[in-house]
Amino acid sequence: MEKTFNNKAWFMVLPVVLLVAFSAVVPLMTVVNYSVQDTFGNNQFFWAGLQWFEEVLTSERLHDALIRQFIFSAVILALEIPLGIAVSLCIPKRGVWSSFCLVLMALPLLIPWNVVGTIWQIFGRVDIGLLGATMAALGIDYNYTQNAAHAWITIVVMDVWHWTSLVALLCFAGLQSIPDAYYQAAKIDGAGRWKIFRYIELPKMNRVLLIAVLLRFMDSFMIYTEPFVVTGGGPGNSTTLLSIDLVKIALGQFDLGPAAAFSIIYFLIILLLSWVFYTVMTNYGKGEGR
Repeated sequence: MEKTFNNKAWFMVLPVVLLVAFSAVVPLMTVVNYSVQDTFGNNQFFWAGLQWFEEVLTSERLHDALIRQFIFSAVILALEIPLGIAVSLCIPKRGVWSSFCLVLMALPLLIPWNVVGTIWQIFGRVDIGLLGATMAALGIDYNYTQNAAHAWITIVVMDVWHWTSLVALLCFAGLQSIPDAYYQAAKIDGAGRWKIFRYIELPKMNRVLLIAVLLRFMDSFMIYTEPFVVTGGGPGNSTTLLSIDLVKIALGQFDLGPAAAFSIIYFLIILLLSWVFYTVMTNYGKGEGR
């Protein structure tokens, strides 16, 4: 017996698809247009070909920003994923305390990005900030505006504080989907806490962990507002990530051609790395299922 497919649901989704396609394709085509042209003002453009792509790809400025970006994203993933898993395991599964913990974990996610940057900018100031004043009282010479290491620590801790909740909430959702029969069987078999986590909880969290890793990687690789508000890319260029460098080229120097080429290369890097993450983790999940 042949199955009949009803595609009427696509008519409900079609307006949203068209809206998203329009809002994404038009700006993208504008950027592509700028990336292959040069302008001297007065809205006059001249064909430049791949000149801007060659200039950006061979630029040490891009290489340095890319290295800083990879380091930042790697540190963020290395901290937030294990920490989010650990926090999710500590949240009660049911009851009033479970709801309280979930609401508490969601609070940082409700704060706008520019407000997060402003909070940590003031929090870390030596003269009026609680963190800066505490460090000074303890005799620790902490100053994120002058010391590159302190600036890096500040933006990393800020991102961990802001986004670990997302990982924890996703992992908690994965843990909630595990039937109680699994835990009962493990208890009968005498499995310890580590074995329960390794063979029951972690495999069941594969899908949500995939989502968490992809979301946190893409967001950390595109982060702009928080570190720009806190450090402005400084001291020097020590915290100038790819997005900050792109804005400096586009708005600070008003080099639209190189900025457009930079943004396309930036987009392709994120797309490629996200695909690699997705492929590796999906294959790993299939291997765990077998």
